[in-house]
Amino acid sequence: MQITAQVSNAADSHSVSVSTAGSSKSLQVPLKQGGLGSAVNGGEFLMLALATCYCNDIYREAARMGIRVTSVEVAATADFDGVGLAASNIRYSARVSSPASEAEVAALLKETDAVAEVHNTVRRGVPVQLVPWQLPG
Repeated sequence: MQITAQVSNAADSHSVSVSTAGSSKSLQVPLKQGGLGSAVNGGEFLMLALATCYCNDIYREAARMGIRVTSVEVAATADFDGVGLAASNIRYSARVSSPASEAEVAALLKETDAVAEVHNTVRRGVPVQLVPWQLPG
């Protein structure tokens, strides 16, 4: 399954789209004040990716484990200390509401942490490479 993201920006326009396995969606992301770039930065999106991945995976793993979940909250943070420096101190926490026991919810949290794909990508430090311009797909 291929996942892509595309940003198109000019002084008076900004569009963002994402696609998973050919299913595209547009996202409303504001234009940076002054027009050049996105009002949401990449670090914020990276933390959103971690939080979103874990939230969605909680529901997926809960279904697999037979645990009913009624709500999920996830917060992700990192420190970005300067231009060109990788993030440090990446951490996240989650709160799950469920009629399941504390032990079952703890097992769900641990299992989801082990299989969350975005988290595992960051943890493994997968190489990122610049290639000649091409539209995703």
